[in-house]
Amino acid sequence: MRQIALDKIDRKILSELQVDGKITNVELSGRVGLSPSPCLQRVRALEEEGVIDRYVALVDPKSVGLSISVFIQVTLERQVENALELFESKMESYPEVMECYLMTGDSDYLIRVAVADVDLLQKFIINYLTTVPGVANIKSSFALKQVKYKTALPIENAPSG
Repeated sequence: MRQIALDKIDRKILSELQVDGKITNVELSGRVGLSPSPCLQRVRALEEEGVIDRYVALVDPKSVGLSISVFIQVTLERQVENALELFESKMESYPEVMECYLMTGDSDYLIRVAVADVDLLQKFIINYLTTVPGVANIKSSFALKQVKYKTALPIENAPSG
């Protein structure tokens, strides 16, 4: 995806929408200093360009019984294209996997898994992760406390267009 040139107003729009995706266009336009019609045009342009990917509701994991967050480092036997593609497609299919990153360093992938308890983590590792062809090593680390979690990108620090 190409980088989109964003002006000051676009950045304000994105910052506001990251804080409250349900904000009305009238409220948004007032906060960014535009009239409603041009504000809506800018939002639609940001959506069409793919800058705004989607709108979601953020659910508190503890409130739905998914209080355990585990970071798992996975090393593959070989880093060849078909092994990487297979691993990534498997991670896409597992609902427990919240994030998956191809990494540099000691491990090939870092995944974050959300589960209700240690038994479900064990089942995930044994029934799913270890059955993916090419997985050579798995190291897990439990998150004891979430110190910081945010979903809003630091738009003000992004390169300007």
